[in-house]
Amino acid sequence: MFEWLIDVLKEGALSLQLNDNYASILAEGTSFIILVIIAIGFYYLSWYLIKRTVYQFIKKTKTEFDDIIIRNKVVARASLLVPSWIINEFAPNALPGFPKLFGFVQETIEVYVIFVVAFILDAVITSVNDFYNTFEISRSKPIKGLTQVIKIIIYIVAFLLIIASLIDQNVGNLILGLGTLSAVLMLIFKDPILGFVGGIQLSLNDMVRIGDWISMPKYGADGDVLEITLTTVKVQNWDKTITTIPTYSMVTDYFTNWRGMSESGGRRIKRHIAIDMDSVKFCTPEMLEKYQQYMLIKNYLIEKEKDIEQYNTSNKIDTSNLVNGRRQTNLGVFRAYLRIYFEQHPRVNQDMTMLVRHLQPTELGIPIEIYVFSRNKEWAAYEALQSDIFDHVLAVIPKFDLRVFQAPSDGSINKLTESLLKLQEKPPLVES
Repeated sequence: MFEWLIDVLKEGALSLQLNDNYASILAEGTSFIILVIIAIGFYYLSWYLIKRTVYQFIKKTKTEFDDIIIRNKVVARASLLVPSWIINEFAPNALPGFPKLFGFVQETIEVYVIFVVAFILDAVITSVNDFYNTFEISRSKPIKGLTQVIKIIIYIVAFLLIIASLIDQNVGNLILGLGTLSAVLMLIFKDPILGFVGGIQLSLNDMVRIGDWISMPKYGADGDVLEITLTTVKVQNWDKTITTIPTYSMVTDYFTNWRGMSESGGRRIKRHIAIDMDSVKFCTPEMLEKYQQYMLIKNYLIEKEKDIEQYNTSNKIDTSNLVNGRRQTNLGVFRAYLRIYFEQHPRVNQDMTMLVRHLQPTELGIPIEIYVFSRNKEWAAYEALQSDIFDHVLAVIPKFDLRVFQAPSDGSINKLTESLLKLQEKPPLVES
């Protein structure tokens, strides 16, 4: 067909009084352009047939992998090989008088095919990663970093093949020649190499998963892990900003993973309130009678008083002096009240550690620490429970004849100063 087409075009060119050389160039050049147009036409035709047949068949299947292949355009990229095959097959017929030009076309097609194959493999690897991410194991063992390494290797190999094709050298010889550039390559790919090593360590040691809540103050990260790639770990902070952390830094630097808390039965509440030590005292009968009016503590006080009275009686202790024997303090009663309060609180996890304890007394008072776990681990609910608990604690402290210790504010100092000034302004009392 091309021989006939070239003859017709050449005769037409000669009829325009062009010399034989120019007529051949015009005829074969036109035939080659027609070949390229035909190749592009076959590309669109093949793409149309694929969409009408292969795509329709894939949509009806229940397998998810073929849908992922369509989404990542694996078949679409494969159809790009159609025009290259047509041009390579018929170019000798379209350019019979220009063997050097045909050699250039062949080299161009070879480079084009290498690029297209690399793009196809890229899409296939992306599809494999996307399909793997449909399984639950992908959250704890992500492979995106590994797929990125494979893609880098594919493009490096493609680049070497293209260079070898252009300079007409064997790929093996070319690789040996690049050995002298290994130091430069190591420098260029330092971050991907470190990231790949770090990603393997993160995965094997199960240090971080997609969806984990992590905190890494050095990088300002405090939120959920969105993505683990070859070079970075992407974290969405609670203020909806995105922080990217170098993958290898997750191995070499300190970070906190809150997964253990998320998978446990509760979220810890650990906070203390400073009590004024001057307000701590032995309980008098009147104080105990008042405290027995509090329903949560009533039974405890009755049982405790019986136990103390039995001990003091059996040991013949003189209880007329408050220092002798055993007796309750208002701070001890308050701690017992808090313990019973948490044991009966519906939003506190009863199966986890529950403490109400003293910390080391300081010049700021005696700290009473509350150490319990919230059943609800969701942030807003957790903070609401913590606030409700300490609202109640602060409100009941005076009911046990205790005082919260706090540094004097400017307002309280001003009031004290005003009171002293008023006392100085009063006239002295005159004796009658």
